[in-house]
Amino acid sequence: MKITLTCKQLEMHTVVEEEIIRNAPKVTKLLKRYPPDLVQLHGAFSKVPRKVEFAISLTLSLPTGTLHVTGEGPDVRASVKQAYGELETQLKKHQGKLRKDYQWKRKRPRLEPLASE
Repeated sequence: MKITLTCKQLEMHTVVEEEIIRNAPKVTKLLKRYPPDLVQLHGAFSKVPRKVEFAISLTLSLPTGTLHVTGEGPDVRASVKQAYGELETQLKKHQGKLRKDYQWKRKRPRLEPLASE
């Protein structure tokens, strides 16, 4: 997976890069089926004006589509963690649609046998 990062504050670049690299294995374990040179993750990091919040937007480009997520938090770690959590859920949903999981779901609920007392 290729990772690129854009920061508006140069002094925050190393901190954000460390957090992104530290959280990357969460997503890479879901991307085993894709060729590593075709998967690209681009992050844009900035400080929210007039607030004590940081915002990050991540764009994951896959051969089957593009996923975009954002995360905001009071510090760098919280914003990156929120963005990666959202990215993980979107990626699982995207892969479920590719596998056509919606066709394999059971239409009727199973009846559980009555418990004998």
